[in-house]
Amino acid sequence: MDSFLIAADSALRTLFARPRSTRAPASTSETTSPPPLSEAEKQLSGALMRVNHVGEVCAQALYTAQALAARVGQDNSRTALVAQLEAAGREETDHLAWTRERLDALGARPSLLNPLWYAGAFGIGLLAGRLGSRVSLGFVVETERQVEAHLASHMDRLPPGDQISRAIVSQMKADEARHARQAQHAGATELPLVAKGLMKAAARVMTTVAHRI
Repeated sequence: MDSFLIAADSALRTLFARPRSTRAPASTSETTSPPPLSEAEKQLSGALMRVNHVGEVCAQALYTAQALAARVGQDNSRTALVAQLEAAGREETDHLAWTRERLDALGARPSLLNPLWYAGAFGIGLLAGRLGSRVSLGFVVETERQVEAHLASHMDRLPPGDQISRAIVSQMKADEARHARQAQHAGATELPLVAKGLMKAAARVMTTVAHRI
């Protein structure tokens, strides 16, 4: 029952509550008086930040599910895993808040399919968590590496004048890289190439659809 309540609370907070950040992206202090964006630039930035917001919705689901799975039959290694997942999840909540605030500022909306993205990511995270601590950490490493590469591509695609979105994406990219390093140092196992390929394929579907819907 406790696990069910934790999962339900996380889902409701992620999908329906206004997320709050505990910090600001480090480089936003340098983005004073950014130039106005054209309508085309706003639409492009809005679509890209919607994709990033979906990624953070999925991150909340993944970390919550992996932590829940790790609590079952908890030992010292699983206790450490839960603490690491929850710490990373708190930083992902900052990302969720930043991307949502930026969507609002750009006059864009979140993905209409966020409940679907959340449910799918939760199921994947639960499966990864049930395969053991090392596999769960390996899943974190591969997920964060793929997200880091995805964010790097957005840095190339965002309008040069959209300094605020670029600052947000830059900070997110740095955080994701750190999460991957921490999971690697904690004893992550390398995932099979097939698993990595399936993760990339699923991410490609999500990003393509979320760009528009």
